[in-house]
Amino acid sequence: MAVGIFDSGLGGLTVLDAVSKRLPDVPFVYFGDNAHTPYGVRDADDIFELTTAGVERLWNAGCDLVILACNTASAAALRRMQEKWLPEDKRVLGVFVPLIEALTERKWGDNSPPREVAVKHVALFATPATVSSRAFQRELAFRAIGVDVEAQPCGGVVDAIEEGDEILAEALVRSHVEALQRRMPSPEAAILGCTHYPLMEQVFQAALGPEVRVFCQASLVAESLADYLDRHPEMRGSGAEAQFLTTGNAQTVSNKATQFLRRPIRFLAA
Repeated sequence: MAVGIFDSGLGGLTVLDAVSKRLPDVPFVYFGDNAHTPYGVRDADDIFELTTAGVERLWNAGCDLVILACNTASAAALRRMQEKWLPEDKRVLGVFVPLIEALTERKWGDNSPPREVAVKHVALFATPATVSSRAFQRELAFRAIGVDVEAQPCGGVVDAIEEGDEILAEALVRSHVEALQRRMPSPEAAILGCTHYPLMEQVFQAALGPEVRVFCQASLVAESLADYLDRHPEMRGSGAEAQFLTTGNAQTVSNKATQFLRRPIRFLAA
């Protein structure tokens, strides 16, 4: 009954932490492609190949359902995977859906025409690849009208977080917020469109100001996954134990993950 969590590196641990607390009886298998992080500067074909390889490894670990806890993979590879690659007995879900549901206050299965929503000016902070894909804007347009989205590619932030350089990460976040505010001075809401960014949520909030509502994905994904498993219990795979897998150096990744989650984490070579 294991569920897979895929990420390009360590950012997906924010999602893992939330879903583990929400669903304590479900064993989760986490796959971090740390050898190839960051994905945000790669092209779509490269991201697709790396993502599918990681997802196949999670299938081998007994996970019939995999969450792409990576916005770049969700933006650049998910649609292609679902349309042309995914076997009928497997499911791969992205992290955009719960976010857009929260922003539009509209369930994903609601196929009524797009309508106006309360929030009109949205700041999107994401990796360069996610921004260039325009996947968030495309999915939002199916459900809402009259929403102005200003996207800021946040180069360097993931690298700084992965390297544990908190001072550099904070400086980069403030710089990216300032750059966005020059184009959209008064956003009503901000989307942290990368699962690394919750680690910098307080910095984003402080730079944006208290009047801006910051949407963070981890808790939204946890609630969405709980609802999905209630409706599709057959997607709980055959895996029986929690695991942490990485393409990187297992000891180095374990040390960094332990710092991130503030509890002992032991990664194994994927």
